[in-house]
Amino acid sequence: MTDKTPIAIIGTGFAGLGMGIKLKEAGYEDFVILEQGSDVGGTWRDNHYPGCACDVQSALYSFSFEQNPNWSRMYAQQGEILDYLRHCAEKYGLMKHIRFNTHLATAHYDEQRNVWKLETADSPALWAYMQKHDLKPGDALDVNDPDLPAFEAMEVNILVSGMGGLSTPAYPNIQGLDRFRGKMFHSQDWDHGYDLKGKRVAVIGTGASAIQFVPEVAKEAARVDLYQRTPPWVMPKPDRPMKGWEQALFRRVPAAQSALRNAIYWQLESRVLALALNPRLMKVAELEARRHIRKQIPDRTLRRKVTPDYTIGCKRILLSNNYYPALAQDHVDVRTDGIQEVTAGGVVDKNGVEREVDAIIFGTGFRAQDPIPHGMIFGRGNRDLLDAWRDGAEAYKGTTVHGFPNFFILVGPNTGLGHSSMVYMIESQIQYVMDALAQMRQQGWEAVDVKEGVQADYNAMLQAKSDGSVWDSGCNSWYVNENGKNTTLWPSFTWAFRQQTNRFDAQQYVCETSASLREVAGEAVPA
Repeated sequence: MTDKTPIAIIGTGFAGLGMGIKLKEAGYEDFVILEQGSDVGGTWRDNHYPGCACDVQSALYSFSFEQNPNWSRMYAQQGEILDYLRHCAEKYGLMKHIRFNTHLATAHYDEQRNVWKLETADSPALWAYMQKHDLKPGDALDVNDPDLPAFEAMEVNILVSGMGGLSTPAYPNIQGLDRFRGKMFHSQDWDHGYDLKGKRVAVIGTGASAIQFVPEVAKEAARVDLYQRTPPWVMPKPDRPMKGWEQALFRRVPAAQSALRNAIYWQLESRVLALALNPRLMKVAELEARRHIRKQIPDRTLRRKVTPDYTIGCKRILLSNNYYPALAQDHVDVRTDGIQEVTAGGVVDKNGVEREVDAIIFGTGFRAQDPIPHGMIFGRGNRDLLDAWRDGAEAYKGTTVHGFPNFFILVGPNTGLGHSSMVYMIESQIQYVMDALAQMRQQGWEAVDVKEGVQADYNAMLQAKSDGSVWDSGCNSWYVNENGKNTTLWPSFTWAFRQQTNRFDAQQYVCETSASLREVAGEAVPA
C-alpha cells in the first residue's frame, strides 16, 4: 500500500524544523518529516562528543522568530542547542508530523505523474542489516535477501531535503584500519561508554571537532598522539557565561536581545570584506592568531608545528581557548610525519615508527562535497543526483537543481558560511521555498523545474565571485572539490543571499500547470 501526502521533509535539524514551522504558520497540515533518528536535532543530536559547542554566538545561532533569552553562555554548548530544538518542535506542534526511526532509502521522480515516490525503512533494522553485511550508505542492497528489512512506499508532491552539509562522517583512507583490535570511533559516533582514563589514544585529524574534544580527551588519557596533516588557524574564543541580569532583561525586553543579535550579525558580516573582497585584510586576523599561539604555547618547536603556512581564512577559522594549552602538555604529542598504516595494536608513521595505542578517534570531519549519498535521489530520466553533480555539486540559489522538479535543498551547494550563522541562510532558503509553494498553489502548477541555462549562469556567477577571494588562495580545503571548484561556500554577504531568495522567481523555471496542488491544499478549483 502506498501512503500519500503532499509534502515530505527530510531531517529534523534547524532546516527541517524551520521548514515545518513555516508550513504550519502558513496553514499547511498535510506534511510529514522523516527522521532517521529517535529524536530531533540533526547534527546537534548526532554530534555529542565531549566539548561539543557552537562557534557562532547563541543570540544569532537560533531562529529569528524564536529567540531564547535563557542561553547560559555567549556560545551555546551542544546539549543546550539540542534542548532548544526540542523546544521548537514541541512549541510549534511538529511532533505529530515527525516519523522517527524512518530512513529514506530512495526517492524517484515519476515524470508521468509529477510525484516523488519514496521508499523508507525502519532505521535501526536497516543499520543493523548494513553493519552485519559491512555496507555503507549508497552501497547496493540485495533486494532478494530475505533478511533485508521491509520497505514502505510513499508518494509526495514536494520533497524538501533538510539533511544539511555536515551529516555524513568522513573517514581517512588508511591501510590497516580493519586490522586494529583496539577501540575505534568517529567524533560523530562518540562512545561515551569507553573509559579513556589511563588509555593511549591516537587522534587523527585537527579540524573543528578535534579542537573541541582533544582538550577533553587529554584530561583523561595517559597519552594522546595527535596526527596532524595541516594545522588550522585558531583564534581566541570570546566566550563567557551570560549574566543573570542579562537573561532577565532579554525575557522582559525582547528588543534588547534583538539588538544584541543585530550587533553580532553586522560584526560578523563585516568579515566578508576581508574574506571575499580583499584577502590582504586577513593579515590583521593572522597577526592576532599568531599572538594567540605565542601566548599559549611556550615551546618553539611545537609553535612551528601548529602554525599554518596558508592564508588565514582559506580553511575554516576555528575558535578555542583551551586547544593550544592542551597540546602543550607533556603527555600530548603532535605528530606531523603522516600515517603509513595502522596495525593490530598501533599506528605506524611514514618514518616507519610504530606507536602502540589503545584507541583511535577520528576527527576527520564530514563529506561536505557529497552530503547526499549516492543512490538516494533520482530525478528525471532516473538520473542520480550525484551523477548530475559529477563535476561538483551545484544548484540554483543553493536550493533547486535542474532535472529534479519539486525538490528543494536546504543548506544546499554554495550556501555554507565561513563567517556567520547558517540559521540565517536556512531561514532565507525557507522563505524561497514557501513562496514557491504559494505560487504553485495560486497558479495550479504541479511541477517546477529550474531551467538548465539559468542554473549554469548562476553557478558561473558564483565561481566568478569566488575568484580572488581568500578561498581561492590555493590551500586544500573542504570548501572546494578536487578540481578547485567552490561547491560549499556562499562567496558574498548573507544579506545579499536573502535578497536573492526573498521571492520565488518563477520565470527562471519550467512550470507545469495542473489543479492538483490546489486540490490537496483544500482550495476550491474552478470548473
